[in-house]
Amino acid sequence: MPKPFTPKVVTANALLEGDVIYLSENDTWVRELRDAEVLTDEAIAQMRLLDGQARPAEAVGVYLADVAPTENGPEPTHFREDFRRTGPSNYFHGKQAEG
Repeated sequence: MPKPFTPKVVTANALLEGDVIYLSENDTWVRELRDAEVLTDEAIAQMRLLDGQARPAEAVGVYLADVAPTENGPEPTHFREDFRRTGPSNYFHGKQAEG
């Protein structure tokens, strides 16, 4: 029996800066998970994934990541995504310094 579809976001890395980015509802890349479009339909998720992958001048490594919708926006369900959204861990800067 197939695994049921769970909510997802389209994520990637910005081509020039390397930052983690997410596809928003208005078809732009955003840097905060709370601004990402949450996809609850598998067919639409696959279409949005293709939309993101069709923009190689903006993003690399585009994929779907599992999230749990909350009242404060989507939250990662896997430690990898939670780690990615805070930025590199080699020194205190960027997103880590902000929050």
